[in-house]
Parts: sequence; structure tokens; C-alpha cells
Amino acid sequence: MTSKSVSELFAITAPGLESITLGELKKLGVKGKTELGGVSFRGEAETIYATNLWLRTASRIVVRIASFHASTFHELERRAKQVPWSNFLPPNSAVRVRATCRKSRLYHSDAVAQRILEAISRAAPGVVPINGDARAADTDHDAAGDDNAEVPAQLFIVRLVDDQCEISADTSGELLHRRGYRLEVGKAPLRETLAAAMLLASGWKAVESLVDPLCGSGTILIEAALLARGIAPGLRRKFAFMDWPNFSGEKWKQVLAGGEGSLVAIGSTPRIIGADRDAGAIDAAARNAERAGVDGDIRLSVRPMSVSLDELASLARPGWVLTNPPYGVRVGDSEGLRNLYAKLGSTVKSAAGWKLGILTSDAGLSRQMGIPMRARFSTTNGGISVGFFAQEKPVPAPVRLRSRGVGGKVDGH
Repeated sequence: MTSKSVSELFAITAPGLESITLGELKKLGVKGKTELGGVSFRGEAETIYATNLWLRTASRIVVRIASFHASTFHELERRAKQVPWSNFLPPNSAVRVRATCRKSRLYHSDAVAQRILEAISRAAPGVVPINGDARAADTDHDAAGDDNAEVPAQLFIVRLVDDQCEISADTSGELLHRRGYRLEVGKAPLRETLAAAMLLASGWKAVESLVDPLCGSGTILIEAALLARGIAPGLRRKFAFMDWPNFSGEKWKQVLAGGEGSLVAIGSTPRIIGADRDAGAIDAAARNAERAGVDGDIRLSVRPMSVSLDELASLARPGWVLTNPPYGVRVGDSEGLRNLYAKLGSTVKSAAGWKLGILTSDAGLSRQMGIPMRARFSTTNGGISVGFFAQEKPVPAPVRLRSRGVGGKVDGH
């Protein structure tokens, strides 16, 4: 593809985050349409650059490069020869193919991937084919299972459904949740894309305070600071499209120009506060925040949740308590969890102007909080089905009555 050609693009998301990513695209001035597992849209090279740089909740961006009928291997091979593979491959690069087959005469995904690899090798001599990645996972609709831990390679995604073959080229490289700052994680890590989805779905505003009393390695806090500062989440990483023959360094610099965000003085940034009783987790959070360039915007401390929550009433600007508490699947016991959720709810309920949002695998635990909560989205975290529940309205501030004697007016009424 050239920098001026318009391509069919697809932003892959974790299931349940499609509408949030659609909203992000809209803010970038890109019109999209939600599909199962992502959002389809159209754009030129600059759009590919900008969406990779700015989308906070997408897992990867792919460009759809071919679509054709294929009910036999001969037909698949013949049509695969016509795909412009060299447009997406630098010389002597590694290439990987992931294939999935459903309701098609060609049902063996490994065999399909092998034919595609052979077509690529003929079209772009010198490439190094890497097989063994043709897993039965629909990557367009389920990116969460691929952490790209293998040798860096250009990924092509092949989907055969009802004998219709669709081929896409990955533009992102490593999954987009890998911002580059989170080199240290806690016991139950939260993906950056999911933390960003919690922030966007809650409606948290940069002028409000944000408290995570169970912050672990600080992902929610760091994503909040990046969002508040207007810093692009992909600012400190490389993307697959940078190695394509038609990559424009000049256009990339133009897109990148606004990625640093506004250099707001630390005193005027929102109060983003995190705590955890695990000193090791707080140390990791501090180092992660420093790598993200937002360490001056976050206040961290080693202390139990109860102490952090007791501070809510003293903060000048109310806001949100957003957290990812233990689910009872990997960490914690059921009785202790019920008490923890009850403490969260009762404390926030007693703090005027504050709202609560939690990610949990158990809707029953959310009801322990005694606060009306609504599910904003459902998805998976580390293979566990989870939902994000958020409070609808903050607790109103108490009305202070000033008596003016018997028969007098109260508060000027």
C-alpha cells in the first residue's frame, strides 16, 4: 500500500470493549463500525500510524489486504500468488502466518498456513518463514491469547469462513497493551488496555481525583496519568508498519508530534493516588510510572486499603475510586473478599462526591458493597470472565442546616 491509498482496517479488541474503542476512533476523527471482536474502519497510512499511536483499548490494528473464494488448495495457492506481500515485508525479514478455518472445505489450518507461507516465500525471496503459529484462534476476534513472545516477525492473519478467505497484515507488531513501561507486574496483573477501558467507561475526568487503594504495579494509575496528560499510549514503542517498504518517516513525525501531551505543571495535574500493603508492588509501580514519564503525577504509599479509603473525605477534589480487587479465583478467600468489598462500598458511600468502579469476576461480590452499580462492560482478564461495575451517581454532600431561631428560615429558604 502507498501512503495515499485508502485501506480497509480493523482494530482488534478484547471481547466487550468494541464500543469503547469505537468512541476512541470517533475522537480521532475516524468513522468506524463495531463488529464482533473489534471495529472496522477505513484510512490512509496516516490513519494506521495515528490509531496505533493513540488507541488505548485496542489490542492491534490490521489492514485487510485480500479477500477471495477458496474451496480447494489449488484455488488458495493461485489467489495467494496475487496478494502484494512485498508491500508489507522488508528484505530478509521473518514472517509468521496465523490461520483459522470455519465451515469451509479447507478445514486444516496448519495446511492453509503452510500454503500461504509458500506463496509469501515465492513473492518475497529472502524472507524467513516461521511456522507453528497457525493456532485455531480467530485473531481478528480474539487477540488476547497472543503475547508475541516469539521471534519478532511480520504477522499475516488468514481467516477461512464459508470458503471465503480473508487475509490481513498486522500493523502493530507486539500487542498494543505493551506500552513499554510495565516491565514489572504484581501477583494479578491487569492489562493496560483493560485499565484504560475502566477509566474511559467510568467517565472519570482529568479534573477529578482518582484513588486505587489496591494498586499493585500501578497500571490503572499510570493509564490515568497518561490520559490526563494527553500522552499517547504508544509513544515509547515500535510498530510493525515502521519496517514496511512504503513507511513514511516524515508522515510518522507529523503524527508523532502531538504524542507527548501537554507539559502541565505537577501541581495542576489531578490527584492520582495509589496504595498497596505490598511494598514490593509499590516499588514496581514507582518504577513503571517513571518509565511512563508520569511519576510526578502519581502519589504512591505502602498502606492497607482502609487507611487509603479513610483519606477520601480529606481530598479537596472528589472523584473516583477505581480498582481491580481480588476475585477469589487466584488471590484471597471468599469470607475475606466479602469483607473487603463491603468495606469498599461503605467507605465510598460515606464520602460525599465520590464514586466507585471495580473490575470483578463475581457480580455477587459487587452486591456486597451496598451501592447501586451498573455493569459497563464484560470481558476477560487473564482468561477469567470479568465485568466492570460502576456507580451511577456520587453520594451527595450532606445538607448543612443553619437555624435562625424559632420560626426563622433555614439556609435562606
